[in-house]
Amino acid sequence: MDELEDAKETPEEMASNFTCAMFETPEAVLNGARHMASVEISCEPCVRKHVRSIFMDNAVVSTSPTPNGNTAIDSFHQFAGVKWLREKPLSRFEDAQWLLIQKAEEEKLLQVTIKLPQVVLDKLINDSKDYYLSDGVSKSAQLWNEQRTLILRDGFDKFLLPSMTKEARSLLNSRAKSWLLLDYGKLLWDKVSVAPYQRKETDVGSDEETAPRVMACCWGPGKPATTFVMLDSSGEVLDVLHAGSLSLRGQSVDEQQRKKNDQQRVQKFMMDHQPHVVVLGAANLSCRRLKENIYEIIFKMVEKCPRDVSDEMDNLNIVYGDESLPHLYENSRISVDQLPSQEGITRRAVALGRYLQNPLSMVATLCGPGREILSWKLNPLENFLTPDEKYGMVEQVMVDVTNQVGLDLNLASSHEWLYAPLQFISGLGPRKAAFLQRSLVKAGPIFTRKDLLTSHGLGKKVFVNAVGFFRVRRSGLTSSSSQYIDLLDDTRIHPESYSLAKDLAKDIYCEDGNGDANDADDEDMLEMAIEHVREKPHLLRAVDVRQYAEQKNRLNKKETLNDIRLELIKGFQDRRRPYVGLSEDEEFYTILGETEEAVSEGRVVQATVHKVQPHEATCVLEYGLIGMLRKEDYADDWRDVNSLTDKLHEGDTLTCRIKSIQKNRYLAFLTCRESEMRNIRFQKQQIMDPYYREEWSTSHIAQEKARKVKELAKKKHFKARMIVHPRFQNFTADEAIEFLSDKDPGESVIRPSSRGLSHLTLTLKVYDGVYADKDIVEGGKENKNITSLLRIGKTLKIGEDTFEDLDEVMDRYVDPLVARLKAMLNYRKFRRGSKNEVEELLKKEKSENPKIVVYCFRICYEHPGTFLLTHIQNTNPYEEYVSVYPKGFKFRKQMFKDIDRLVAHFQRHIDDPFRRAHSIGSVAATVPMRSPATGSGRNNRR
Repeated sequence: MDELEDAKETPEEMASNFTCAMFETPEAVLNGARHMASVEISCEPCVRKHVRSIFMDNAVVSTSPTPNGNTAIDSFHQFAGVKWLREKPLSRFEDAQWLLIQKAEEEKLLQVTIKLPQVVLDKLINDSKDYYLSDGVSKSAQLWNEQRTLILRDGFDKFLLPSMTKEARSLLNSRAKSWLLLDYGKLLWDKVSVAPYQRKETDVGSDEETAPRVMACCWGPGKPATTFVMLDSSGEVLDVLHAGSLSLRGQSVDEQQRKKNDQQRVQKFMMDHQPHVVVLGAANLSCRRLKENIYEIIFKMVEKCPRDVSDEMDNLNIVYGDESLPHLYENSRISVDQLPSQEGITRRAVALGRYLQNPLSMVATLCGPGREILSWKLNPLENFLTPDEKYGMVEQVMVDVTNQVGLDLNLASSHEWLYAPLQFISGLGPRKAAFLQRSLVKAGPIFTRKDLLTSHGLGKKVFVNAVGFFRVRRSGLTSSSSQYIDLLDDTRIHPESYSLAKDLAKDIYCEDGNGDANDADDEDMLEMAIEHVREKPHLLRAVDVRQYAEQKNRLNKKETLNDIRLELIKGFQDRRRPYVGLSEDEEFYTILGETEEAVSEGRVVQATVHKVQPHEATCVLEYGLIGMLRKEDYADDWRDVNSLTDKLHEGDTLTCRIKSIQKNRYLAFLTCRESEMRNIRFQKQQIMDPYYREEWSTSHIAQEKARKVKELAKKKHFKARMIVHPRFQNFTADEAIEFLSDKDPGESVIRPSSRGLSHLTLTLKVYDGVYADKDIVEGGKENKNITSLLRIGKTLKIGEDTFEDLDEVMDRYVDPLVARLKAMLNYRKFRRGSKNEVEELLKKEKSENPKIVVYCFRICYEHPGTFLLTHIQNTNPYEEYVSVYPKGFKFRKQMFKDIDRLVAHFQRHIDDPFRRAHSIGSVAATVPMRSPATGSGRNNRR
C-alpha cells in the first residue's frame, strides 16, 4: 500500500481556496468535502463487503416496549416473548420471531434496535483508521487526521451502519418468512397426508368396497336444523335427514314428543343405510349433547332390534371432525356446482364425511381457481405470507402427496369429486388436467395406461412424466368388466421398467418350480408369474436385490429393481400416516373453537353470571365454556360475604382469571379476588428466549399491573356482548371515546349499552372532542338463557326506523348521517372555534359589510350532533339550532335535504319571530343524539 502524504497546508488554509456562494466559509467547504468523502467510502464495494461480513456476524437485536406496549403486552399477549430482548445475535433468529417483532414495531408497541456491540464497533473503526489515517506527526498531519477521523465517523454513522441495519432487517425478514413458509407447508402436510378412515378388518367384505360408508352430522341451531347426510363408499350422497328437535332439552309434552319423533327418524335412517362410522362436526358445546343423543339412539336400536342391526353397526364408532375445512367447502363455488340442489349445512356435512373417506381429494377440491384453500387457517402467523407465497407451498405439498398416493382413473371417472387431485399429477397442471378429465369422462372406462397416449391426447413427454402416478385397476365402471387389465398398471412401476418387472417375476416364478424358462416370451406365462409373486409376497421379500442385479448385469438398475420388488409386494402401498381421531385436548379446543393459548390457566376472561347460589355462581365464558366461581374466590374478604346472591345477579359480567380447567367436564374454575388477579404465579408458563431479560421491567410491570387491576375492578359489571361485526366493540363510553380520539370526524363504533341487554349504543365522533351517542333498541330476543340475551336481537330500532341487522344500520342510518355531517363540516360558511371566537369573526365581517346579514354555522358543544346557525342582522348575534339526521338537516321544525336549501329558507324568513323562540331547555327534545357521558348536557370539547 502506498504511503499517504500529508499536505503542507492546514485543512482550513486549503479550504479557504475553495469558498464560493454555496460554501461561503472554509468550515462549510470542509463539511462538504467530508460529506463527499464519506459517501465515496460508504459506496466502495470492498468496504461494504468487509463491513457487511462483520455486521452480519456480530450485530445484535434489542427490544423494549413503548409506554403503550408496556400496558398492552401482558404474559398472554402475542408479543410477550419478544417484549424485552437484550442483544440477541442475528444468527440466533431461527424461526418466525422477527415477524412478531416487526409487527409489534409497526403497531408502536415495541422499540427495536439493531447495532454492533460497542467493542466490535470500536475495533472496526480503529482498524479503518489504520488504513485511512496518516502516520505523520506534524501539526498539519494531525489536523488532516482529525478530518479523516470525522470522515470515517460520518461514513459509519450516517451511511454504512444505517445501510447494514436495513440489510439486516431484510435478511431477518427473509429468513423468518422462509421458516414460516416451511412450517405452513408442514402443517398442511399433516392435514393432507392422512390415510382415509379404516374400517375394522372384520367389517371389510371385499376389495371392491374398502372405503367406509359414512354418516356425517352437522349440528344446527334450528334454522338450519341439525343435518345428517349418508355417503356411500365413494362419497356420493345417498340420503339427507334434518332433525331440528333432536337436541331439545325442554320438559314440555310437545318438545318431548318432537324429540322422540326425531330420534325415531334418525334410528330408521341408520337402519336403512347401515353406516360404518358416524362423523360429527365439532362446532360447539352442543355437539357433545348431540353425540350422547346419537349413542342413545344406537343403544336403543341394538337393544330393541338386534336382528336388524348388522355386525358392522354393533360397535359403531362416532368420531369428531374439524369443521374448518367443511365450512370453506360450504361457502365455495365448487360446492354449489357439485351439489346444486343441497343447502349450505348439507354441503358442509358432505365435506365432513368426504374428508374422512379421502382427505387428499377433499383438500384438492378447494385448490381450484377460487383458491379457497388459502382461507384454511393453519398457522397463527400465516398472515405474514402473501397469498401467492402460500399457494406456492400448497402446490408443492399437494404435488408431493398426490404423486405419493396416485390417482385411480376409473374410480374418478365414476365420481367427479375424486378428480380434484388430477391437476397435481406430475407433468400436468390445471389446464392439461381439465382437458384429460373431459376426455376420460367422455370415453368411459380405461383398461391400460397406454390408452392415455393413444386415445386421450397426452403428449409423449407429458405421458412419460405422469403415467407412473396413474392407477388403472378394476374399480368404478370396470369393477364388473371381464376385460384384461395389466396388474403392473396398478403399481408405481413406470411402463419403461415393465420389462424389468416381468423378468423379475418370471425368474422368481420359475425358481419356485413353475413354468419353463424357455417360455419367457409367453404373455400368459408372464401374467401368471406376476399374479404368482403378488399372491406370495414372501418370495419377493426373500430376493437379494444386489445379488440378482449382479447376476443379470444390471447393477446400474439396482435401486429401480428394489422399487419394483416393493411395488410387486404391494402396489401403491399407502405411506400416509393412518387416521387417528382427535385427542382429548384437540377435541376440547376444537369444540370451543379456540386455541390453547386463548383457553389456558391464568388467562383473564369475561364471564357472564348464569345462576347464583349462596356459595357458588355458575358463569358462561365468551366461548361457551362453563365457569364455576366459588364464594372463597369472589373476593379477598369473602368471609365477610354472607351469600353470593347479595353480590351477584344473573346477567352480571365479571372480569375473572381462570384458576384451573377440567377438560373432560368442559369446566373452568374462576377467581376474581384482587390478590389473585395480581398474582404472578398465573404468568403464562412458556419457553422464554434465552436473550429475554424481564428484570429490566419488573418495577414498571408491577405498577402497570396494579393500575390494570383497579381498572378491572371498575369494569366488573360491564356486560360484554356476543356480537361479531367489524363496527362492534365491547367498549365502555370512555373506551369508545379513547378509541375514536385519533380518528376523523364521522368515524363511529357500536358498543354495549348501559341501559341493559336489549339496547346497543352507537357512538359517533362529531368533531374533535365532541362525541354523540344514539340508542339502538333490540327486538325479537329469545330469553332462553343468558347466552341468547347476549346475542344481538332479530330487529334493531333507532327512533321510528327499524333495521334487520347492523349492516343495514350502517347502510341506511350511519352512512347517510355521516355524509350529512361531513357536508356541514366542509360547508363554506362553517366556522371553527368557540362561541366567542365565532361571534368576533361575524362582528368583524359585519363591520366590513354593514348592509348585509352575516351568518355562519358552528359546532354545538352542549348538544353533540347539533349545529348552531349564528347570524347578525343589526348589531347583536343570534343563534338557532340545526339538527343533523340521515334524511337531512332539521331547522325550525322543517327538514331540508341539503344546506343550501336550508340557508335559502333562512334568508327568506329571517324576520320571522321563530328564530328567537329556541332556548337551551326547549331544544333538548329536538337534538338527534346525546353525549356519551351523561346522555346530554356534558361539554366534551377539548
